[in-house]
Amino acid sequence: MTTDRKPETALNRRNFVQTLLLPAALPVAAALADSAVIAAAPLAGSSPDIIDCNVHLFDWPFRKLKYARTSALAAKLRRHRITRAWAGNFEAVLHTQFDAANRRLADECRTQADNLFVPIGTVNPAGPDWEEDLRRCHEQYRMPGLRLYPAYHGYGLEHPEFVKLVAEATKRGLVVQIVLRMEDERCHHPALVIGPVDVGPLVAVLRAQPRAKVQLINAGGRLLGNRVTALVRETSVTFDIAAVEGNGGLDQLMQGKNYSYTGAIPVERLVFGSHAPFFPCESALLKLFESPLQLAQLEKLMHANAASIIG
Repeated sequence: MTTDRKPETALNRRNFVQTLLLPAALPVAAALADSAVIAAAPLAGSSPDIIDCNVHLFDWPFRKLKYARTSALAAKLRRHRITRAWAGNFEAVLHTQFDAANRRLADECRTQADNLFVPIGTVNPAGPDWEEDLRRCHEQYRMPGLRLYPAYHGYGLEHPEFVKLVAEATKRGLVVQIVLRMEDERCHHPALVIGPVDVGPLVAVLRAQPRAKVQLINAGGRLLGNRVTALVRETSVTFDIAAVEGNGGLDQLMQGKNYSYTGAIPVERLVFGSHAPFFPCESALLKLFESPLQLAQLEKLMHANAASIIG
């Protein structure tokens, strides 16, 4: 690949791997390390600054995860130069009362891992007294955002209380993360009946709240259906990259050529998300590595876009 980038702003794959991916991705990355100059990466010798918008703390109820302990997950993320991680609570997925889970999450983020984790609380707008849960998340636990699980909590994005929640969160300046999927439906516990989340109503909801800070988490192309273009053109919603698939998937997504997405998502609307510890964080890192991204695109994906949402 040819490039007119100045030498001081280019980095070959070997240096990028050594800086960011090599600690745990050696078997994959070593095979690629001698290939041509990549037109996308931070300066050699600098420390990539990554904000991970999609991690969870504590135990996933359906299987043991290697990095379920906060200290273990923190060490893993720091090993790959992730300096901030927006953390939800696995317990909130199946809880019906959320204050204890939110309080535990806030305490864990405050006392563990030297402020690596940013607590993102959970409320259920289809449940009772969600306004008080939201108030406590913001005022008492000092959380900058909310993470919603509509598929698990049994409501759609057309629900009147969800619309009210977006309005209240916008008034308070909170980011609202909507989790479209936690795991592949084929892996669901047989006792659970969890349908897909229809993102269609979100377009109208956000037209009415143009200042809303809404992010779709684990938003694979099939889950978005044919709504990508409308979401990009008519709202300011952002998307994390945890569910993007395919060789060169990020570059293809930005060009509107990713086989899984009906539409293009510009780099300004994408944020880094690993879905750790459910997914290995290396999976998201390798997506940055194997797409031919420009330095400015990498900086937006790795930290700038997220920092503009939560400073």
